[in-house]
Amino acid sequence: MTFCLKSTIIKPEKGEEIKNAIILLHGYGGDGKDISTLSLNWKRHLPNTVFLCPNGHEKCVINPSGYQWFDLTKEDPIYILKQSMKAENIIKKFINEIKQEYNLSNNQICLSGFSQGCMMSINVGLTSEEKFSCVIGFSGKIIDQNNLKNRIQNYSDILLIHGDDDQIVPSTHLLEAKDFLIRNNINVETLLIKNCEHHIPIEASSKALNYILKKI
Repeated sequence: MTFCLKSTIIKPEKGEEIKNAIILLHGYGGDGKDISTLSLNWKRHLPNTVFLCPNGHEKCVINPSGYQWFDLTKEDPIYILKQSMKAENIIKKFINEIKQEYNLSNNQICLSGFSQGCMMSINVGLTSEEKFSCVIGFSGKIIDQNNLKNRIQNYSDILLIHGDDDQIVPSTHLLEAKDFLIRNNINVETLLIKNCEHHIPIEASSKALNYILKKI
């Protein structure tokens, strides 16, 4: 099958049955190949897992060699929300294609992302009709709490990880997201990493892997 989003795909070793999928959504200006590096360590511990790392559906406005899930050149919350919801629908279509291709259900899929990809993972994860095995977000935030609150359809478990020195998406967004999720009865775990800027360090990758192993 040709997926609706061009993707870097890392399949299990030859002969291993695919029982789970991990979808990794890149950050603003990145691409699937960038974030696929997370799978290098994870796949050794997840032998029956296929990793799918799609490129965003739009070329990044300020970095044409990369991609975006939604435009950030306008500081207009309504515009950003509208664009992010457009991306949600495309990602949901992509997920349905994955489920069909590999004969999987949502509870066999982990949805994860970095920065803008984290924002999309939270929104898609909670507004889909069925819960996922888990949602893992690195260095992101909730785009619009009021909007999301009215659209929650499931109670997928969530892990959020953030660096306390993040200058791109300040770590205060981790606390705000945690508070929102708790108030909406979502099971959430968080990790704030000291002296960490806007990236995914080994500590974050290891924490996420251990979380996945408990959920998948």
